[in-house]
Amino acid sequence: MSRFGHLDKRNVSKAVEAVSTSPSTEPASSASLEPSEVPAGRAPAARAKAREGKKPVIGYFSEDLSRELRMLSAIEGRTMQALLGEAIDLLMTDRGRNRFNER
Repeated sequence: MSRFGHLDKRNVSKAVEAVSTSPSTEPASSASLEPSEVPAGRAPAARAKAREGKKPVIGYFSEDLSRELRMLSAIEGRTMQALLGEAIDLLMTDRGRNRFNER
């Protein structure tokens, strides 16, 4: 059974129709504003100097692997980023590619 099975389809249809025909009332995204136009109380996002010119590399792994990586990080007193940088360097070396030494 759908998690929306308790809703009356007629009422949902009317609500969807009302929303789709009404003018948009959503405020403009602050991401499209110039820094001088950012709403009061919100500072523009600052980027750490260490991250300038770099791109995130993301992966999804098991909870067990994540836990082991955090434990290894704590035991060795190194950041997870440093450990992953070392692992990537080892992979690049193994494949005959250049190391990046991003640790």
